[in-house]
Amino acid sequence: MADRPTSLIIVVSGPGGVGKGTIVDALVQRDPQLWLSRSWTTRAQRPGEPDDAYRFTDVAEFERGIETGGLLEWTEFLGNYYGTPAPDFGSLDDLDKDLLLEIELDGAQQVKNRHPDALLIFVLPPSRAEQERRLRGRGDADHRVQARLRKAELEEQVGLRVADHVVVNDTIESTVDELASLIEAARR
Repeated sequence: MADRPTSLIIVVSGPGGVGKGTIVDALVQRDPQLWLSRSWTTRAQRPGEPDDAYRFTDVAEFERGIETGGLLEWTEFLGNYYGTPAPDFGSLDDLDKDLLLEIELDGAQQVKNRHPDALLIFVLPPSRAEQERRLRGRGDADHRVQARLRKAELEEQVGLRVADHVVVNDTIESTVDELASLIEAARR
């Protein structure tokens, strides 16, 4: 990105079950100028979940990341840690691509506080029933589905207030098109 001195930070956030992972994977495939940071988690891998969905790690390693400042953001939810590693090339200014983060709202706010120019896009489900269907479809246990739905109610109130843009994920294609347009506008 010779014409821009620093990389853009794009944060895609939203409640569980809105399709964040599918959206960011499609964006990365479409746009070679995006570098996706894979989040770390201490939760167990779900049946059928790809090995690269997260970096699955243990509590001790995650807490070392917290202590050494190796995470851009982190949070704890349902007894597990989730976080985004800092790029291992040192400074975000040295990154020659735009940094794409797919993270929970707590982490998105941490990144926005540290990097006010970051583009925060909050994704909503088309309906609560569809969100529940998606959560169940990915194999979450009933108590986790209910906890995520309760958390979604609170997250949406905050997300609507702090996000730069809010997008409803009706279909992957239209949602990816909309996010790609928002990213292009931010680059200009």
